[in-house]
Order: sequence, then structure tokens, then C-alpha cells
Amino acid sequence: MQGKTAGDRYIVADCGGGTVDLTVHQIEQPQGTLKELYKASGGPYGAVGVDLAFEKMLCKIFGEDFIQTFKVKRPAAWVDLMIAFEARKRTAAPQRSNHLNISLPFSFIDFYRRHTRQNVETALRKSSVNFVKWSSQGMLRMSSEAMNELFQPTIQQIIQHIGDLVNKPEVSGIKYLFLVGGFAESPMLQNAVQSAFSEVCRVIIPQDVGLTILKGAVLFGLDPTIVRVRRSPLTYGVGVLNKFVEGKHPKEKLLVKEGKNWCTDIFDKFVSVDQSVALGDIVQRSYCPARLGQRKIIINIYCSSSDDVVYITDAGVRKCGTINLDLPDINEENGKILRREIKASMQFGDTEIKVTAMDVKTSKTVRAAIDFLSN
Repeated sequence: MQGKTAGDRYIVADCGGGTVDLTVHQIEQPQGTLKELYKASGGPYGAVGVDLAFEKMLCKIFGEDFIQTFKVKRPAAWVDLMIAFEARKRTAAPQRSNHLNISLPFSFIDFYRRHTRQNVETALRKSSVNFVKWSSQGMLRMSSEAMNELFQPTIQQIIQHIGDLVNKPEVSGIKYLFLVGGFAESPMLQNAVQSAFSEVCRVIIPQDVGLTILKGAVLFGLDPTIVRVRRSPLTYGVGVLNKFVEGKHPKEKLLVKEGKNWCTDIFDKFVSVDQSVALGDIVQRSYCPARLGQRKIIINIYCSSSDDVVYITDAGVRKCGTINLDLPDINEENGKILRREIKASMQFGDTEIKVTAMDVKTSKTVRAAIDFLSN
């Protein structure tokens, strides 16, 4: 009898305008569903980094004071200039040797003359920035080396980001690297990723590379069960009262109710950030109202990007939902007041968590949903 084999592992590098997001999936055999092994929302290494490098270069040539003033005083012309650069940025390729011309808006040339009492041409001649000249047609003339330099800092950060992931022991044995997203259309980035990782795994750049993530989102919407196990994007839990323990709980958290000492603001964790959760997994807890005869229970749901959470007042913790459960007055049984039991549960779906609170005595239930996408 053949043993069950673990499926292929692959990285999806989603390179957008602002960030690069990395996800590692494993294909589960024999059912063909996907298990999310690792998810890292990358730093600000997207295509906008190249725009910022271009802006920095303009500051070096024309002076930072002028560029900042121009952006504020002539915003429409600044946008035109960045659109002109964007068009050239898209055509930049490693093997390209000819120059790239970027037209400067007339208001840039005029504003510079008025602001500094000298011509744009003079500024370019005096500048220490090599590879950028003034063309007779009134354009910035950039050599392919100059454009290449603008890409390098961002591309190197992306390469390092993917490299750090490939070297993690928990994601060893990567077979494929899919390069997708808007910035992945850039031949500069494609070439750099292939050079860096083609010996480690097979680099795949799909057709319609810019639309791949959108297509994936549509397919996932049609069949969310395709990704069976995913990583929790945040730590989720609820705020509770626990018995106050001297020496363990801080004095400022002490709350005295009906002669009992309680510790307030405790974060009772349901799931931790990066914890594997399968579609439909349910985590359950039981609680008792703090007071006998309590008519209402409020359960506040909190989340945090850190796993190291003890109190809901800790840095980075925020409220992401509330459940109100009314408790009908049926506490007496043979003249004896009974403790109520409240069952709270979190069920993990494709893009949301369904939170439920139930009064065990009456089976009365209230529900709320927390959206992964808006958190």
C-alpha cells in the first residue's frame, strides 16, 4: 500500500504598487486542496519605491526645496511628470541600451526659472548626477544605467525578502516561485528574481501576470474550500474578568464586586496570529456572569498583530466586535439562585470569523461576524 505523500510547496510573491506579500502553500495529496504554511506581508518594497528613487534623483539635480515647493504649488504638473515617468518605468528592461526621454511639463521649466533664476538646462549641466542630460527637444534624457539605478534599491529589498523566506527551515523544499502582481510585469524585476532564485526553485511568471491575483480572488470566491488550511492573520480573543491573584495581577486591574476581587481587562485568547486554522474550525470557551442575577452579558472581541498579549489594554490591541446577550430572569430553581453558563465560540470561515454566544440554560444565541479583510 502506498503511503500518503506530502504535496509540492510553492511561494506566491505578490508584487504590488505599495508592498510585496509572500505566501507559502502546500498542495495536499490526494485531495488537491491547499494548505497555507506561511504568510508574510512584506515591507514597503513595491513599485512606488522606484518612483521615490526618481523623486530623490530630481531633488539631487534641482534641489529638495524646489521639488517640495513645486509639488505643493503645481500639483497637477507634478502628477503629469510622474505619469510621464511611469510610462518610461514600464518599458525599462535590463538588456535595453537606448536612452529614455521623459518630458518635463512647461510649468516645471517655468517655475524653476522663476524660483531659482536659472534654467533647467544649467541645473542638469552643473549636477553631479551622471547619466541624466537635457535633450534638445526639451526632455530629461536618462541613460539605461540611470533607470537601472532607480530600480536597484527596491529590487534588492524584494530579493532579500524572498531569500529570507526561502531560508526558513519551516518552509524548506520549495519547488516553485510564482511572481505575480502589477510590479511583476516589470522586466527588471522578472530578470532579477530569475537570476537570484532559478537555481533554488522554478520561477514561474504567469501570462497576464498583473491580473493573476485578481483571477485568484475570483476563483477563491467561487470555491473558498480550495484553501482548506490558512494562517490566522491576527490574534483574536475576548475581554474577561478572572479572580484576582495577589502578586500575579497588577493592582490597577483590581475590581471589587459584591465582596469578590476580580482582575479586569484579561485577554482570553481564542487563536494566535499565524496559527493554522482549517476551514470550519471552532474554538469554544465557557464563561459565567460575574454577578448572580445578571440580566445582560456583553462580550467584547479584540484582536492584535502580536501573540504576546495578556491584557486588552496592551499596546496594539484593538476592539473588532461586540456581542450583547440578554439573560432572561430564570435564575431561581427551588428558591435557589443558580450560576448561568455562557458558551462563546469562534468558527473560522474563508474570509471571516463567526462569533457566537449562547446562554446554555435557554439556548438563546446571538451571533456576530468579523471580517478578515477589514482587519
